[in-house]
Amino acid sequence: MSSVTTSASRCPFSTLRVSTGGGALLMAYGIVGYAAFLATILYAIGFVGNWVVPKSIDSGTVGPIGPSLLINALLLTVFVVQHTIMARPAFKRAWTRIIPPAAERSTFVLLASASLGLIFWQWRPLPQVVWEVSHPALAWSLSGLSLVGWAMVFGSSCLINHFDLFGLRQTWLAMRNEPYRPAGFKLVGLYRVVRHPLMLGFLIAFWATPTMTVGHLFFAVMTTLYIFFGTWIEERDLVAEHGEKYLAYRRSVRAFVPLPK
Repeated sequence: MSSVTTSASRCPFSTLRVSTGGGALLMAYGIVGYAAFLATILYAIGFVGNWVVPKSIDSGTVGPIGPSLLINALLLTVFVVQHTIMARPAFKRAWTRIIPPAAERSTFVLLASASLGLIFWQWRPLPQVVWEVSHPALAWSLSGLSLVGWAMVFGSSCLINHFDLFGLRQTWLAMRNEPYRPAGFKLVGLYRVVRHPLMLGFLIAFWATPTMTVGHLFFAVMTTLYIFFGTWIEERDLVAEHGEKYLAYRRSVRAFVPLPK
């Protein structure tokens, strides 16, 4: 769930080519990491929305509320710890003394996907209804709004260089024996109106539901708290990297609410 505001000027989906040069193993590793991300994010859409997937946020064997909340909290903690520690620059510097730098992001993506897979597998449902929208048009509208949130997640990742965010660009450049070049600090699209549109997309996707259960509410509250904490930590890194340029951006653009300051 990590995002950045250093963005490329367009979506790079049409620029990925295939090479048979050196670094094929790194490229294969990057592809595996990216495939894990795609499988995980697509499953997450069904998991949160109770759509299609065999195990969703409200399905499964219902147990006592206390132990269920504890297990769910521990599952989310695993994801938070992995995501927070591995995204820090100091950890990356130490970690890339052990693994190739080009594999760092793909490793992060693989472990994040594994921690999410653990959540999907072991999540304990708490299907007691907190609120429910019975009007069909409004219920469909809320489900549609959730899908809009997921579309924002994908669209925002495209604006900040989708393949770089999920590790493929790094392994691609390594396979071509080209040095890694950061995307740079640019403001495009949604990043002109909110600093964290990718995280805003997650918030919309998690909260827009016609039926809010105790388990879904717990998931939404906990992930929202982490999003606020994670973006605060991330912005400290961005200020350290970009200095006054990012500070000026932060002064002029709100984090999540698309209203002018």
